[in-house]
Amino acid sequence: MGNTVILAEKPSQAKAYTDAFAKVEKKDGYYNVSDNELPNATITYGYGHLLSLSEPEKYNAAWKKWQLDKLPVFPEHYQFQVAAGKSKQYKIVKGLLDKADKIIIATDSDREGEAIARLIINLSGNNHKPIKRLWINSLETSEIKNGFKHLKDGADFYSTYKEAETRQIADWLVGINLSRLYTLYMQKNGLQGVFSIGRVQTPTLYLIYQRNQEIEHFVSKPFFELYATFSNEDRQYQGKYKERFDTIDDLQQFKENHGLTKDVNGVVEDVKIEEKKKYAPKLFSLSDLQAAANKKYGYGASESLAIVQNLYEKKYLSYPRTDTNYIGTPEFSYLKAQLVNYLNLVGEEIKDPQLNENKRYVNGKKVQEHYAIIPTKTLPKLESLPEKERNIYQLVLYRTLAIFEEPYIYDETTILTKASGVLFKSTGKVEKILGWKQLYKKLGKESKDNENEQVLPAVKVGELFRTDPFHKKGETKPPSYYTEGTLIRAMKNVGRSIEDEDNKDILKETEGIGTEATRANIIETLKKQEYINIQKNKIYVTQKGMTLCEIIQNDEIANSEMTAKWEKYLKKIRHRQGTQEAFLKSIQNFITHLVKKVPETFEHSHIKEQATKIDQNKVIGKCPSCSGNILDKGKFYGCTGYSNGCRFSLPKKWSSKTLTKTNIKELLTKQETSLIKGFKSKKGYIFNAKLKINNNKLEFDFLDSN
Repeated sequence: MGNTVILAEKPSQAKAYTDAFAKVEKKDGYYNVSDNELPNATITYGYGHLLSLSEPEKYNAAWKKWQLDKLPVFPEHYQFQVAAGKSKQYKIVKGLLDKADKIIIATDSDREGEAIARLIINLSGNNHKPIKRLWINSLETSEIKNGFKHLKDGADFYSTYKEAETRQIADWLVGINLSRLYTLYMQKNGLQGVFSIGRVQTPTLYLIYQRNQEIEHFVSKPFFELYATFSNEDRQYQGKYKERFDTIDDLQQFKENHGLTKDVNGVVEDVKIEEKKKYAPKLFSLSDLQAAANKKYGYGASESLAIVQNLYEKKYLSYPRTDTNYIGTPEFSYLKAQLVNYLNLVGEEIKDPQLNENKRYVNGKKVQEHYAIIPTKTLPKLESLPEKERNIYQLVLYRTLAIFEEPYIYDETTILTKASGVLFKSTGKVEKILGWKQLYKKLGKESKDNENEQVLPAVKVGELFRTDPFHKKGETKPPSYYTEGTLIRAMKNVGRSIEDEDNKDILKETEGIGTEATRANIIETLKKQEYINIQKNKIYVTQKGMTLCEIIQNDEIANSEMTAKWEKYLKKIRHRQGTQEAFLKSIQNFITHLVKKVPETFEHSHIKEQATKIDQNKVIGKCPSCSGNILDKGKFYGCTGYSNGCRFSLPKKWSSKTLTKTNIKELLTKQETSLIKGFKSKKGYIFNAKLKINNNKLEFDFLDSN
């Protein structure tokens, strides 16, 4: 019998696959497994990406140093190498692949998963062997077994791999070249540090910057609205005039012109009662779930992804990195069969379950790689789940249960009342069937319906009511700061803000900028690069981020339309309508264009002013050696006089104790600190001491530590 190697993405996934086999033998870095379908198989795994693109100096030693005259960096051929710290597992995987007669790719069923597997197979020299593909949507044992029984032809997914590889190389080219280009020009103009540039991260940063600028420059303006209370014996209601007034004088003049005073007659001109239906929200895509979790629980996008990934690996939820809100008929069938169990799990009841497929939720044509995030047949014990996992699971479960409930039905009443020629509109509603809304009592409100709408009395056309006009003052409000949840949505829906209709359509097709799998990571990258910070769930651009945005604002790298065009062509590669060579050539042309354009960008910028702002924000104190400024350099505190030969610096950690900025400021102003507790000696002893600067060196001051 031939030897089959099943290549999983990571250890937890490989362990889940072993549950589908009758015999399992654990080895170092792999499992030997067997059953009737695969009597002689091995499951091995990576740790996510075992391989990465080689650094520039691997192609050309001259590319190691960051120099403007060495740009652009364009290798003739792209090489992948084993990532740092992963050589042991790669050797195990390669050894197994070398002996294999057949390979089953069983990494995550998406573009990146395909690339992870194919790159390993290629580098190991085994891409000539027969390849099959395991394509599943959950890690339940029954799903895994069914997947192994119905393996797909590996050749059907080769173009998906080429799309992912092309994206990877393009991102490498943009990152390597443009990060060096902008950083070196920043440094020439007095700025320190590295300015990372990325194909998605930079337009995302600019998106946040634009919102922050709108808020900062927003000028609030007052406005006045005209209302009236209409009374007739025991009936009363309020109406509102449709237009706003800029000043109270304008409003008063309007009333005078129309003779609108207290106790004039208002006549009912029209009464309309309309039954409205509101169906349950769509099922969750990853972006929608991240947005909901951020709004309700304050979870960051990466945190939500990690939680839902854990629930997937525990077999409780379906595959998380999905961009669709739909399921197919098979999924609806199993949800329907499990409905009672789901309801019992959370102590809920649906009196009249809707058991027919509704195209708002069930549409196989709109399910491409994966369906929406839904519960699997495997039910958890909710009380045993960690709190955050329980919260996310219940968000998904209730969203799923809601599709089986009746729509929310209410009567909307509209009354038009005219007084002195002025038409007032009154709206109100009467709930008839709560439907899916009743499910959300435990989780809180699901929608933004106006709960303050008045209950309107029964009135007839032609009835007269006494009028009592009044006004309310309001102020225009700036847009809200992005949260991680609203930013994820903005990235997904960025096409809506683009004027060019062609590119707008592209962004809708490709679901905005970034992918479901990468958007959370993009936000984390912006944090790590110190371009943004988050306070009370609001995203602010740092001075460093603002400086970069002000420089790039007229360069194509800030524009999401560029990403739209790239995404469109990458999609063509997947559908075998485009080539990697053509795409990378266009990327090289783009980089070459910016290498020529950027010097002019800096020539007309106010970069030196920005450099001063950033330096002042990071100044901790004066250097005792040269009187320069001591700045927070990230991993240590260093002197601005470094370029003139000053080597004075202070560490952020000393004898296992983190030094605070207050400690450092004391040192720089008084040459010594107050008593600091919690130092740790090399032998492990805990002690307290003061610190002092002696001959420009940091020392303990034990004599004065009592």
